[in-house]
Amino acid sequence: MQKRSLRQHKRPSAPWSLVLFAALAGPGVVAAAPTGAADPVRAADPLRAAPEALGVDTAPLTALDADIASAKFPLVDSLLVMRCGEVVFDRRYPHDYAATYGKEAHTKGPLNARLTGRYNYFDPAWHPYYHGTDEHTMQSVSKTVTSATIGIAMTRGDFKAPLSTPVLHYFDESKVKNVDARKRRMTLRDLLTMTSGFDWNEDLPYDDPANPSDLMEAADDWVQFVIDRPMKDEPGTVFAYSSGATELLAYIFKRETGADIERYAHAHLFEPLGIHEYFWKRTPLGVVDTEGGLYLRAEDLAKIGLLYLNDGRWEGRRLMTSEWIKESLTPRIDAGEGFKYGYQWWLLPHGEPARLAWAARGMGGQRLIVFPEEQLIVVSTAWHILNEASIEFDVVHRLLPGVHPHQCARPSGG
Repeated sequence: MQKRSLRQHKRPSAPWSLVLFAALAGPGVVAAAPTGAADPVRAADPLRAAPEALGVDTAPLTALDADIASAKFPLVDSLLVMRCGEVVFDRRYPHDYAATYGKEAHTKGPLNARLTGRYNYFDPAWHPYYHGTDEHTMQSVSKTVTSATIGIAMTRGDFKAPLSTPVLHYFDESKVKNVDARKRRMTLRDLLTMTSGFDWNEDLPYDDPANPSDLMEAADDWVQFVIDRPMKDEPGTVFAYSSGATELLAYIFKRETGADIERYAHAHLFEPLGIHEYFWKRTPLGVVDTEGGLYLRAEDLAKIGLLYLNDGRWEGRRLMTSEWIKESLTPRIDAGEGFKYGYQWWLLPHGEPARLAWAARGMGGQRLIVFPEEQLIVVSTAWHILNEASIEFDVVHRLLPGVHPHQCARPSGG
């Protein structure tokens, strides 16, 4: 596991969108402290601008701060808003997670199958922050970063296989269970778009012992657990969110490129973006946990959004092709709850005429939301894993009305 320094998996449910969307309308006001927490902290960042100067009203953010302070949105850890590549709002909200989840941390269950270590989701040494740093678990936002890394490898010519390549091309079929014609037709694109066809119901709560994601994480060999699953649907036809599908991509990346996906991301994604502080968990057999193991600082997660907003360029250097960006953000299938889905990106139609917001979403309240027409990025982290909430629709309805037309002085992302 590589530990670096810079400013994270499961399918989120729909209430946390509220907090993020609220942030979109008007950054720049000091937040009040949530009940039982220390005073909110403004993160040090040289890119800071007055919201009004960038066409953003402050009133909606003031209201959002009040909601966080009153615990209407519980266990929110940070909120960051950028417009035109400049930070207009950035707050941290401390919580005592050792006290919040003290009982659960010592009780074996679906979110704590091993009682100790990195897959005890109640252990304050591991969740939500990595060992006392400000690197926050990204959970399923890791999937979006995985997709970005694959796009970079394709751009550089290191990942040569087309997305039409069958998944079983990378496995010894004689060692795979439940092989049928459908599994033989499953492609890399089907993994990226959550249309693998596996019998995999991750819509169950993550504290449900029947959730296949929890069963995978309780196993030693995650890749074998996933590839052995029986098929339910024809690949490419039905959206079925699967953390296992993304975990297969870590194994396939190594087989196709010869490179460890974390080390590759370090060299070709994190380093170019100036992301030096991060942590990426691995499975018991040492495979990178691409489905949910990444830890990043909030400001560094925003850089991923900026990279896509800037069409794959960073400080004049192209990291991904325009074609990959376009393909990744093209709706491939209806994902339910008002969302479409691309290549490990959630796509939210909104407004009239309809346009798309791009979202990376993770269990517990991890969100990166990009509004391309508004040149607006919202990042939020939280850890309400026993009471999932989603803020996206509320952000659209509450915050976007306070974001006004504005000509950015320079392209986002350098």
